[in-house]
Amino acid sequence: MKAFAELYSDLDATTSSNAKLAAMQGYFSKAAPEDAAWAVYFLAGGRPRQLVPTRMLREQALLLSGLPEWLFEESYQAVGDLAETLSLLLPKAEHSSEEGLASWMENHLLPLRGLPPEELLERLPTFWSQLDPQSLMVCLKLITGSFRVGVSKLLVTRALAALADIDSKRVAQRLVGYTDLSHRPSAEGYLKLIAEESADEHAQRGGQPYPFFLAHALQQPVDQFENLLGAAENWQVEWKWDGIRAQVVKREGRLWIWSRGEELVTDRFPELHSLTQCLPDGTVIDGEIVVWKAATPENAEEGAFALDTPAPGTPGEATPSVQPFALLQQRIGRKTLGKKILEDVPVVVLAYDLLEWEGHDWRSRPQHERRTQMEKVIANAQSPVLMPSPLLTGEDWLDLGRQREASRSLGVEGMMLKARDSMYGVGRTKDMGVWWKWKMDPFSVDAVLIYAQRGHGRRASLYSDYTFAVWDGPPESSERTLVPFAKAYSGLTDEEMRKVDAIIRKTTVDKFGPVRSVTPTLVFELGFEGIALSKRHKSGIAVRFPRMLRWRLDKPVAEADSLATLQDLLA
Repeated sequence: MKAFAELYSDLDATTSSNAKLAAMQGYFSKAAPEDAAWAVYFLAGGRPRQLVPTRMLREQALLLSGLPEWLFEESYQAVGDLAETLSLLLPKAEHSSEEGLASWMENHLLPLRGLPPEELLERLPTFWSQLDPQSLMVCLKLITGSFRVGVSKLLVTRALAALADIDSKRVAQRLVGYTDLSHRPSAEGYLKLIAEESADEHAQRGGQPYPFFLAHALQQPVDQFENLLGAAENWQVEWKWDGIRAQVVKREGRLWIWSRGEELVTDRFPELHSLTQCLPDGTVIDGEIVVWKAATPENAEEGAFALDTPAPGTPGEATPSVQPFALLQQRIGRKTLGKKILEDVPVVVLAYDLLEWEGHDWRSRPQHERRTQMEKVIANAQSPVLMPSPLLTGEDWLDLGRQREASRSLGVEGMMLKARDSMYGVGRTKDMGVWWKWKMDPFSVDAVLIYAQRGHGRRASLYSDYTFAVWDGPPESSERTLVPFAKAYSGLTDEEMRKVDAIIRKTTVDKFGPVRSVTPTLVFELGFEGIALSKRHKSGIAVRFPRMLRWRLDKPVAEADSLATLQDLLA
């Protein structure tokens, strides 16, 4: 644990990618394989479930530190991170354990999950008394599931590739699924990550998917596309669906479904299990899981839309179509999937790429060839839960741009542009071809900041997380009030955030735990990707991915937008 804590400290102390790379290479070159296995898991984004309830940790900290609760809360708000706060307040250990990361995880930490409170009260102080402050902080981050450090999975991949002197794309392939909750890191698994390449490696992959190919954002004006991209006829154009990106893997008579976050989600979509009989072994399809059902007055109120996409249906019946992501969210958030939710929120896969066919890796074949074969595979499968994502055609980029303007009415985010001769790459790269996401500009409204809360990490001392509101009536109304509808914390520069923080401290009128209520004086233009009706919010409206586009220093609070503006956007 001590060596891993030192690595965490080195990574946290620098913003240099080269320095982070060197720190990881130094750690992996010395660490035992079983410790390196767990280190890769956490550095690459692995998040095991919380091992001990937060309430229990706080109670233990209060008991052992002797602090009153109010002082603990003030300390927590000042630091902004629970694990770091606890490591600073708990009594310092007289000695530090030399046990490795793997031993701590497997023999001490993982067994904590599910223990009765009385046993936790007995075990926790014993663990904490064996760790120096830095190791204790890292240990607490692992216990709470909040371990994060400024390292990307790509950087971890590069560190391992350099250590083993193999192609980083090969390491990226081996890392797929490594951080899934069902995976337990092991020395054997780590050694496979850095092993020499073998001819039969592909045949031994089981249900492992491929690294996802990601698109770059395209923000230039459409009249520049000809110079930037060439002729439109050289590109494959599709709608950008608002669902769950996934790979469907069929091998060895079994089916696996992986999300883009490399989470195994097969059990979450039982209606897709029929593909086990429809697809031949050695097939991997990339696509989008979406809700597919007929629009009704009920789901229309939730923002449903109809999309004229080829689909099975009977004349005279409502044609099934893609439904809003908000409907899919109702299903994602459930621990158990009952008969009703499966009937109310059925899903299908809209496929757009074929990555493996008859056991052979097709990623190095051109996009148009993969697409043609994919359509044949889907036609032969004859499955109602698998269909090709429709291709769009246009005379030129301007024509496609005009079609793109219909995105909002169709409930899609814009268009995907894929070079017809491009291969299927790894991550957001351009060395094997390129995909572009040509998204619609975000919705935007001018909203008023009414609540603020301190941030985390380097923003722990600043009020950086804000709640925004709009008016519930027109300007001429004398009784109108501000109604909260969104929270946002990104979009401002560090300098702007410091200025906003100073204003929040001067205009605070009340406190609710960590939240400050302020006098409404600040107006911001908020951008967001989607909007829908919501019964869970006081405003009756929910927005997706809100962020601050600019600080409206030119606009008084009285001129901020109203709920009517949001309702117009719904239409």
